[in-house]
Amino acid sequence: MRYEINKDDKEVRNFILNIQDYFSNNDLVIHKARNEVKKIYYNDKNYIVKSFQTPKLLRRIYFTFFADSKAKKSYKNSYKIKEFVPTPSGYIEFFKNGLLGKSFFISEEYKYDFTIREPLLDKSFKDRENIFKEFALFTATLHKNNIFHKDYSPGNIIIKKLKNGYEFRIVDVNRMKFIKVSPIKALSNFMKLWIDDDDLAIMLKEYAKINKIDEENFVKKGLKVSNNFKKIKNISKKIRGRK
Repeated sequence: MRYEINKDDKEVRNFILNIQDYFSNNDLVIHKARNEVKKIYYNDKNYIVKSFQTPKLLRRIYFTFFADSKAKKSYKNSYKIKEFVPTPSGYIEFFKNGLLGKSFFISEEYKYDFTIREPLLDKSFKDRENIFKEFALFTATLHKNNIFHKDYSPGNIIIKKLKNGYEFRIVDVNRMKFIKVSPIKALSNFMKLWIDDDDLAIMLKEYAKINKIDEENFVKKGLKVSNNFKKIKNISKKIRGRK
């Protein structure tokens, strides 16, 4: 096995080293698709554990010898940007016949109230315009820190309501780049939200204001990029449907 544990959370060591047993004996499933996510209570604390399925043979070879596993990337990226994610606890990889098998990423539970998806879909959601503006600020802060989340989708943006405003965090961070984010590159983050023009315009205008760039031009470009993205995706869905 290979593993790394957050030095600030040494008490979690036994939990991580025996994560396969804890995971298989726990029924509190948060998400299950290709990979599975569970909430597990250990030593007076809740942890969120993501289990990555065993890759196919070629990718087992690739992740064993040539690249970091998704679990390791999740931990390393989270540790690098700790102020923007739930607290990372560690990762662990298990091997079979010398090749990567199951792997796990473990973080502390972050108690959030909703994801960005809810105010995007519910037009009557309380304070939604202010949420969008604060979300634009959060996104701008990520970009100013050279953080570009490649899967900036609504379910990966979690939000906690505070007395005065909102606190944002990102999850599912194994696919990230640490690069200078230009205004045009920033638009590719916003288009992943798949939202209507009015809501997107609120975010883009606020983002432009924060970054002191031309608001009208940025909004115009952003709406065009978003609509083109939707068209391409819809055409792709129709083609796949015909098959």
